[in-house]
Amino acid sequence: MVPKSLRTWFVIHFIADFLFAIPLLFAPVWMLSLFGWPSVDPFTARLVGAALVGIGGASLLERNASAGTFRAMLNLKLLWSSTAVIGMTITMLTGNYPLIGWGIVAIFVGFFFIWLNYRLQLRESK
Repeated sequence: MVPKSLRTWFVIHFIADFLFAIPLLFAPVWMLSLFGWPSVDPFTARLVGAALVGIGGASLLERNASAGTFRAMLNLKLLWSSTAVIGMTITMLTGNYPLIGWGIVAIFVGFFFIWLNYRLQLRESK
């Protein structure tokens, strides 16, 4: 049984991902300049945008799926959010980046714990 709240979180995750993905794909320099980013690599920014579209889009498409599909999606989200936190933290500690970077790290940490909580819940309902 998949909790209704998890299905809701998948829709929230889709919205959050798309709010950042679309500007990263089509106007990466403009978007990251708003946050005070010192330099922008459009290639990398667009790659991140594409990843957000893929993960967020899959969240929306699979929001009514079975428990097995949710387990697989949660595994993907846990891998994505945990490695993103590691990579972003290393970057923030080794460079001169705006404080908003720590806010982005915090968002990923928050999502990691949301996904971990639900993944542990679904572990027992195999």
